[in-house]
Amino acid sequence: MDATPSPLDDLDSWRLRIDAALDRLLPPSGDEPRRLHAAMRHATLLGGKRMRPLLVYATGTAFGGGLAALDAPAVAVELIQAYSLVHDDLPAMDDDTLRRGQPTVHVAFDEATAILAGDALQSLAFASLAGAACGAEARVAMLGELAAASGSRGMCGGQALDIDATGAPATLDIDGLERLHAMKTGALLRASVRLGAIAAGADAAAREHLDRYANALGLAFQIRDDLLDVEGDSATLGKTTGKDAAQDKATFPALIGADASRKRLLRLAQEMDEALQPFGTAVAALAALGRRAVERSH
Repeated sequence: MDATPSPLDDLDSWRLRIDAALDRLLPPSGDEPRRLHAAMRHATLLGGKRMRPLLVYATGTAFGGGLAALDAPAVAVELIQAYSLVHDDLPAMDDDTLRRGQPTVHVAFDEATAILAGDALQSLAFASLAGAACGAEARVAMLGELAAASGSRGMCGGQALDIDATGAPATLDIDGLERLHAMKTGALLRASVRLGAIAAGADAAAREHLDRYANALGLAFQIRDDLLDVEGDSATLGKTTGKDAAQDKATFPALIGADASRKRLLRLAQEMDEALQPFGTAVAALAALGRRAVERSH
């Protein structure tokens, strides 16, 4: 008798699918301008959790969307993530030298090329989404969703708040810290779920539950990130550890302690489960991604 398919099997196949789609879309490194194209590929293809495109696939397929219609939003959200990391690592931002176990783009190439690579990846994300294999109304809705999640009221705004709080973490209370990370980390994760729902035509009631799941996921992902920076090691994480404390950043362990952070993480895991409960086994892959966010070691 054949073994019952696991949601992890789907995640593995979608991971291969998104890597192949990114490889096809990114300009070959031999095309001019070669240095820029090589930097874009370095930023995007050298590993990564692929959490955001996996959320697109997991949400979309749960509500009847076909993989072909989900490819463009999955690619787009990962390109936005890649661009954000390139810029986040720059000397003017976090000044990091290691990402995904490899030299960061400004180290492997140079600072100007890294800035341009991030800019080009962002543009390519919206070009990909504009060509999504779905109706015009859905494409416009997805473009608006990704733009809002990436901008001053989303990821970029959260980064600005993080910069403001660096060196002065006491200026933030727990509500302020959660608001910062709901923008910096949570907005793009929530957009990933919403993009899958839009592409699949999920109804308003379903989207409300999905938003509850995504909001809890975004905060859980960040708390786990903060804990790993304290408790993890650079070899496992593929990036420099201990930088949050060294830069006096506002983090959950710094504000409420590691034990309280772990307890908050468990409550968020329960919130994710409760939000997905109405959908049963149809959202098994989303539930698996929620567990992965809470339990991950890198």
